Amino acid sequence: MRQKLGTLVSILSMLVTAFIPCSLMAGQAPDQAAAPPPLQEQLQAQYKVVKMGSDSNGPTVIEEGTVLAIQKGGILGVPYSNPKGCPAKYENANLKRPSGWCTQSRGGGGKLGGFLKNKIPGSSNVSDSRTSTSDTRYFKKGEKVYPSNIAIDLKNEKIAFGVVACDACNKTDPPTYYKAEVDFQFPSGFLEKGDVSKIEDTIAEVFQLDSGGDAQQDQGQQQGGQDQQAPAGQGQDQAQAPAAAPAAAPPAAPAGPTLTNDDVLKLVKAKLPESVIIKKIANSNCAFDTDPDALIKLKQAGVSEGVINAMVDKK
Repeated sequence: MRQKLGTLVSILSMLVTAFIPCSLMAGQAPDQAAAPPPLQEQLQAQYKVVKMGSDSNGPTVIEEGTVLAIQKGGILGVPYSNPKGCPAKYENANLKRPSGWCTQSRGGGGKLGGFLKNKIPGSSNVSDSRTSTSDTRYFKKGEKVYPSNIAIDLKNEKIAFGVVACDACNKTDPPTYYKAEVDFQFPSGFLEKGDVSKIEDTIAEVFQLDSGGDAQQDQGQQQGGQDQQAPAGQGQDQAQAPAAAPAAAPPAAPAGPTLTNDDVLKLVKAKLPESVIIKKIANSNCAFDTDPDALIKLKQAGVSEGVINAMVDKK
């Protein structure tokens, strides 16, 4: 009898031991699912960082990032090889240029550098390994850039936003790959709230998502010029016929990588807010599959109704 009772107690103990962890896990699951992704991930989902490399000609773009258009003057660019630049500061809708000391200390461009070059024999023939003042230039409003890095400093309420020139967008030949940085300063406690929409709105005051309209307009003008040229051997009557009215240009599509169903599923799996995903869809090139089977698959994967509607509208 005692042996049977001991066996029964052992079985009950095993059941309790197995049941308690499962109950704890079930109680924790909703909290874990509701936790938003880190601010860094949310910003990187909105601003795809360019991947840079180098070849025999110097720095080069390996994979393009999100194209941004500069909205403020006062952003100082330095050569890509320069290890450290002169960041501008953006606070309370005001962009402050780098200090004069920073720009003059880029490699002997100030009074001390000139003094040493006059006093050291042969110094005028020796190039400084750092960037000289003549190597820096200010980006103009409207120039296109790629995000190069996004660093978040929660302690100091600052986001360092690095960019590199999109020379292909700006039609710069040969390319320069000038880089720059803007430090976005926020009020105390702002970044801890993690309101990514307001943070992106602030960044857009300096770096706005580019629609790609200028590049497409230039391509349309080139194609239009080729179409208007009469082919060789065409009759004089046809050459003198009035030109047909130009077709309406299609709406400009946003620049940058094309967004697909799989990309949306990745954003949903990363638990990004619905508002961020919808904003990303609105500002991107899209090639969505909105057939019934594809929509059912999206719904089963947990994609919200608002995101699916945005995909269908974009299609």
